[in-house]
Amino acid sequence: MLDGSVLWCTGMMRRCVVSAVVLATVLVGGCSFFPSFPTEDAPAKIPSPAEGYLLEPGNQVRLTVFDQENLSGTFSLDAAGNIALPLLGNVPANGITATALAHRVEAILRKDAYMQDPKVAVQVETFRPFYVLGEVRTPGEFPYTTGMTVLSAIARAGGYDYRAREGEVVLVRQEGDSQKQYRAVEQTPILPGDIIRILERRF
Repeated sequence: MLDGSVLWCTGMMRRCVVSAVVLATVLVGGCSFFPSFPTEDAPAKIPSPAEGYLLEPGNQVRLTVFDQENLSGTFSLDAAGNIALPLLGNVPANGITATALAHRVEAILRKDAYMQDPKVAVQVETFRPFYVLGEVRTPGEFPYTTGMTVLSAIARAGGYDYRAREGEVVLVRQEGDSQKQYRAVEQTPILPGDIIRILERRF
């Protein structure tokens, strides 16, 4: 027959064992709360940001009509996606490339008999912004400039904060009609519209 003190000690030991098991389960299971990196590495080389870039409201372009300085200049796409050109008025530019816009302006100049053989060049000067989210000092939206990398993007966001997993990030990129996630390093080049997520490190 066990006395009360022995039974009390036995019960306490059982509770301690159960508590230890629960704690271990929480600690192991807690790792699942940390998001993981995608398995596919981001491309180490990217095309020129202007190649294939589709213009959108807010973008700025430099349009040059050769031998026609009065028709040349820097223009911004308005909320409707148009650029307002001297003499020609509003020219739709939303959703097309810079090259397509140049051809469109040439066609208008030719059609309206302004020029017989117009030559037009269009250069994209401002792109859609990129985004840095997660464990940085000032997450948010930032203007894109040609030649940017993950590291320069993080620098724009004030650098890593003390919780950040440094060196590798999640890169989210729009590809066609869907978004794709990549594992990226600080030297990875980025494109306009990219989203860079800095994950929290495991303490």
